[in-house]
Amino acid sequence: MNIQTAPKVAHLILEDGTIFKGQSIGIEGTTSGEICFNTGMTGYQEVFTDPSYFGQILVSTNVHIGNYGSMAEDDQSDGVKISGFVCRNFSKHYSRQLGDGSLQDYFEKNQVVGISNIDTRALVRKIRTEGAMNAIISSEISDEKELLKLVKAVPNMDGLELASKVSTEDTYFVGDPESTIKIAVLDYGVKRSILQCLAERGAYLKVFPGKTPLEEIMAWEADGFFVSNGPGDPAAMDYAFPVVRALIDDERPAFGICLGHQLFALASGIPTYKMHHGHRGVNHPVINTKSGLGEITSQNHGFGVSPDAINANLDKIEITHQNLNDKTIEGIRIIGKHAFSVQYHPEASAGPHDSRYLFDQFINEILNYKNQSL
Repeated sequence: MNIQTAPKVAHLILEDGTIFKGQSIGIEGTTSGEICFNTGMTGYQEVFTDPSYFGQILVSTNVHIGNYGSMAEDDQSDGVKISGFVCRNFSKHYSRQLGDGSLQDYFEKNQVVGISNIDTRALVRKIRTEGAMNAIISSEISDEKELLKLVKAVPNMDGLELASKVSTEDTYFVGDPESTIKIAVLDYGVKRSILQCLAERGAYLKVFPGKTPLEEIMAWEADGFFVSNGPGDPAAMDYAFPVVRALIDDERPAFGICLGHQLFALASGIPTYKMHHGHRGVNHPVINTKSGLGEITSQNHGFGVSPDAINANLDKIEITHQNLNDKTIEGIRIIGKHAFSVQYHPEASAGPHDSRYLFDQFINEILNYKNQSL
């Protein structure tokens, strides 16, 4: 006779004292971080392994999570980067033929603490109304006063430098060594699919740690520069500003995504700000101000580029993309330079492929530069 034990109780407590009780998923333990939500209906494994989520507890707005299991090739980095996970219905069984394990097994392997069976609609409405805040999940501590004390001590994301914690420690290469296109990648938490999108277009990439000295980057004599996505507050990355400014000022093309976009702005004297609750999902509409075409985009960011500062510097910076929901700045080009950036993730893993033309644009700008240099 099989004896089923009752699910382990878990607590989710927000820094304002709001308490949710549910069931433990993943491993038993305690974890904390800034709580945020993602509106995507699929692609949860790509989201879990996106380094841009480092230091955050993720809430899924989709009701059912885990029903297609996990598959190793979906990982966007060397493992799960979220601090914890929150969902409504968690499935320990999966039906995808290509899957190599359940999400529960995947969470146990990656040491993820999570909670299910809570009212995620109420939680998301609270975040949307009151803004981003810190939270704690625990399946080992039941004292709510103790948990509230612990969450009060969690550092605020505003002012927190995290990119150096997820950047590669050593340089490495991606793509065909015989390629005539060489791109230097500054890694602040780059997703594997972004590198693949560049390599698939014939580029040979050398990926540098985020704190690599400018001289070392330039010594490789690349044909273009890419500045990656990543977590944390971009304004706290003083070490990156002079390097990124030098890449912008160089005559070779430069492309930035997400955190890279914010660093392009900061290096150009445009401040960033902490958003109320950020953009995270695979269904965010963006208008390309040059073509007039709309794009459905994949996004993950809690900081933005100041629209007021951009509009006061339109002689230096051109707005190329804008969010159709809240008019935030989604793309810029530095006037007089071969440098452009977007706030969203055009590789879209997970998400629609509307914006992959940006990789073609970057490669074409590199080819034009090389042809003009002959």
